[in-house]
Amino acid sequence: MLKKRIALRDHSAESALFLRRTLFCLFFVIILIGALFANLYYLQIDQYQLYTTRSNDNRINVLPIAPPRGLIYDRNGYLLAENRPSFDLELIPEDVKNLHQTVQQLTKLLNISDDDISSFYSDLKHTRRFKQVILMSELTEQQVAKFSVNQFKYPGVSIESHLIRYYPYGSALTHVVGYVSRINTGDQQRLEAEGETSNYAGTRNIGKRGIESYYEQLLHGKVGYQEVEVNNRGRIIRTLKVVPPIPGKDLYLNIDINLQLQAMALLKGKRGAIVLLNAKDSGVLVMASSPSYNPNEFVNGISSKSYGALLASKNRPLINRATQGTYPPGSTVKPLLAIMGLESGKITPTEKIFDPGWFQIPNTRRKFRDWKRWGHGWVDVHKAIKESVDTYFYWLAYNTGIDTIHNYMSKFGFGQYTGIDIHEESKGNMPSRQWKQMRYHQPWWQGDTISVGIGQGYWTATPLQLGEAINILANNGKIITPRILNSIAANGQKIVVPPDVRKPIVLHNPQNWKIAQAGMYAVVNELHGTAHRAFLGANYIAAGKTGTAQLVSRADGEALRKDLTERNRDNGMFVGYAPYKHPQVIASVALENAGGSYPAIMFARRLFDSYFAHDPELVHHE
Repeated sequence: MLKKRIALRDHSAESALFLRRTLFCLFFVIILIGALFANLYYLQIDQYQLYTTRSNDNRINVLPIAPPRGLIYDRNGYLLAENRPSFDLELIPEDVKNLHQTVQQLTKLLNISDDDISSFYSDLKHTRRFKQVILMSELTEQQVAKFSVNQFKYPGVSIESHLIRYYPYGSALTHVVGYVSRINTGDQQRLEAEGETSNYAGTRNIGKRGIESYYEQLLHGKVGYQEVEVNNRGRIIRTLKVVPPIPGKDLYLNIDINLQLQAMALLKGKRGAIVLLNAKDSGVLVMASSPSYNPNEFVNGISSKSYGALLASKNRPLINRATQGTYPPGSTVKPLLAIMGLESGKITPTEKIFDPGWFQIPNTRRKFRDWKRWGHGWVDVHKAIKESVDTYFYWLAYNTGIDTIHNYMSKFGFGQYTGIDIHEESKGNMPSRQWKQMRYHQPWWQGDTISVGIGQGYWTATPLQLGEAINILANNGKIITPRILNSIAANGQKIVVPPDVRKPIVLHNPQNWKIAQAGMYAVVNELHGTAHRAFLGANYIAAGKTGTAQLVSRADGEALRKDLTERNRDNGMFVGYAPYKHPQVIASVALENAGGSYPAIMFARRLFDSYFAHDPELVHHE
């Protein structure tokens, strides 16, 4: 029997294999160690600055500090828009042992509304427990005092203050100063487009109307910031650096608050507007629009119910009637039409026409009635302005034509923006052939021209436009853009904004200015003038022109019916200036459905009296 051979291990081969494996592993480890050192070099040397910055970004937060908004004053230094402290009740959830019980106790103590409670719990869901959450906004002084006495009972609860806008004169200046309100999506988009987003970090409100909106960049200021160190949970550990914000600039307006308040008192319960301009520089002394609304309701967000009521009101309080209210100017524009007739050669100072009480276009049946049914007899341009003779201006308009009327009246600013420094403005309408064709797809008829000849028909204007036009007449063609802003406070000094003087109206015969002015003087100061009783006893000499804008057409010879509803009654208008030879102040008054011009005349008289009583040296004895 053969024996089985036993194979012995090859130790030499095993040693060689082990050596090869060891060398391979050593080589692999060396490569890994090299890669590790290379990566450490990359992170610690090459990318040191990048990761240091990222580390600081995680450790250091930059918190914006909103700048205080600039204040707004009237021409005499009365504060029209200020920043008042507002007190909010805030709590830090992690510092309150029993949150629900604490909220209940505070609700009972301070009479917190259900809406505030609901809002608090909603905000709580999206806020870290170590950060403050607002429980109640705008605490009254009594609520602040009541909580302060009991604060020791509520650890983690405190009162924090910040500045909010406040308008001490409420609705009296809404359409001038405007208001600020919460920044919305539209505001954010506009700020992004203007590259101003970073400057509004930390800012809650932005100007929405009036001066607050138009001069937003001046009023807002420049944002500041503080650098704070935080831990890995976002809690602030310490403040590293503070860069204070730059407050907005203070503005001084041309508005005289005493005259403004008087104008609003005259308009109480009425619909209309009053504008007073400084005749020297077109500074807006008064811009009153009634009815108005309280701007303070908008600062922290007006309720949808209240805003809906403003929108639904048939009296349209949201409209600035001084700059957006468009009315047929009526007879207030007759002095301007007289200048047009004289300049175009259609009339002369001495030429007369006979007024039987009506005008009739040749070869037509319709009669355009004068306000005086039996007529004014023989009439020249002076008498036509003084007695507001409709027939004379029917005749003038017919002989002049709409093209000339449109061209001349456009020079006085009708159908155009005045350029006043608020955004809320209407152009009104100075009609033309082209306008009617585009608007109604109809040709211009001669009868259309007749109505325009007395400031009615398709012609509409704002009270501010009428005031500007009369200012041009009173100053012999000089044109200055109406301006609300008077000066800007910077570095402890007031920088006066220079008037915007535009190209004047130059007449072929400058004497024509005097003829129109003399007609306006006669309206107020001569017998049979349509306002000759209104300024009796004044210590100044005024000039003016009345106007009545008919809203409901009437058949030939039909008088104003007593049964017309209030909103169908004629508008009352008045424009004027004083003193006559040295104009200081211009007035433009429009009263809706007043039934005639007398109330508007008396409103202007009272404001003129107050203006000159305030500074008697302004009166020139002539």
